[in-house]
Amino acid sequence: MTKAPLGIATPRPRPLHDDTKRGNNVTKRSRRQSRNPRPEEPKRIPEFPAPLPRSERAVNPGLPGKMSVTADTTRSQERLKRMLDEPQDGTAKRKRCLTPPLLSTGHSPWLKSRNHASKSLQNAPPRQVGTYLLLEHREKDDAYRAVHEDGRQQHTCQVLPLQGHQETLAGYSRIGKHGNVCSLLDVVTRQDGVYAFLPRHHGDMHAYVRNRKRLDEGEARRFFTQMVSAVAHCHGRGVVLRDLKLRRFVFTDEHRTRLALLGLSDCVVLYGDHDDDSLLDRHGCPAYVGPELLCSGHRSYSGRAADVWSLGVSLYTMLVGRYPFQDTRPAALFAKIRRGAYSLPSWLSPQAKCLIGCMLRKEPGERLTASELLMHPWLSEPCAPHQSVHKTFHGRGVTAADTRDSDEQVVPTWTEERQQEKAADFLSGVLQAGTHSS
Repeated sequence: MTKAPLGIATPRPRPLHDDTKRGNNVTKRSRRQSRNPRPEEPKRIPEFPAPLPRSERAVNPGLPGKMSVTADTTRSQERLKRMLDEPQDGTAKRKRCLTPPLLSTGHSPWLKSRNHASKSLQNAPPRQVGTYLLLEHREKDDAYRAVHEDGRQQHTCQVLPLQGHQETLAGYSRIGKHGNVCSLLDVVTRQDGVYAFLPRHHGDMHAYVRNRKRLDEGEARRFFTQMVSAVAHCHGRGVVLRDLKLRRFVFTDEHRTRLALLGLSDCVVLYGDHDDDSLLDRHGCPAYVGPELLCSGHRSYSGRAADVWSLGVSLYTMLVGRYPFQDTRPAALFAKIRRGAYSLPSWLSPQAKCLIGCMLRKEPGERLTASELLMHPWLSEPCAPHQSVHKTFHGRGVTAADTRDSDEQVVPTWTEERQQEKAADFLSGVLQAGTHSS
């Protein structure tokens, strides 16, 4: 083989498939497309599911229809009467919750947090979405403050993920209009998410309770009646809310007298038999979840009963100024929830104690429904508050540490709450990974 003379480059061998010409054509075509881009076709807003036929509405108690509810009302009144006859001093014997053995670490690997929008979207949101301008991101309620391009009306914008947003939109369609539920005003679908525009609000209930330390029974009664009314309306139309907490209820007026449920991002729409609300997917804020959601395995639970437990935690926090179950360590927090042991100040009225006890019951089947809560005497027949300085304890396994913590703990700030949720999510991921690997 002869060597090439110095100064003359040796030609490189061509590959088996010479795509040089084809590559040049592709480059020219891409340049032409960049100069004249094709207009993007607008995304169509997914249609709501068709309503059930009239014949099916008539036999379904979850949907509006002409049906006698005398028998159901009688059973609810009898059930409520039995609970009112129970003593409120913590000596009542309650049935133990028959659950499988729990994890030694105290946390269920199946407990999941909310499905938020992507971090890249939150850090760099689009300036304009449809006819709306997005201003700043509110991390506390995971939403944006938005204004219409005409500059007249302000809105709250929540970003829903593309995957699973049909369930949320179906929930709005099923619920309809209610005075204590924020109505869906507009929806804009983009490639980076679904933007749901809701009415403007004036702060949430969590921040209000923290600023006020705690509420008197008269003020708490007015707010809690509106909260229960919203939940009962949703449950009656076959929508389980999940992840209920004080932060999801916002004030719709500047004077902060009217409350409304903000967003249905974690709701579950029940189809077919609305009486069957068994769920497997577990969502919720660590301080508000019920003990049945912390059981190991794939055991189902009642979605409506889990919402009622969260309402009980909310009312307790409004009246006492702290969570009934709270700890900086997630494992210890869930251990307290599973025990169901909480303390009640004696300065609460007996009816307020009774109402809290009707919701914070370990056995989900023993809790009152949302519609039955509205018939409770504390909401329907208010009385003067009872004044005392002692405390009563409910449930089993109340320790000295629980008693000491009840005097020191208050409603946490948003930063502290988020840190607890992140720690619980991290522990959940580690336990879930270990369960799958085994």
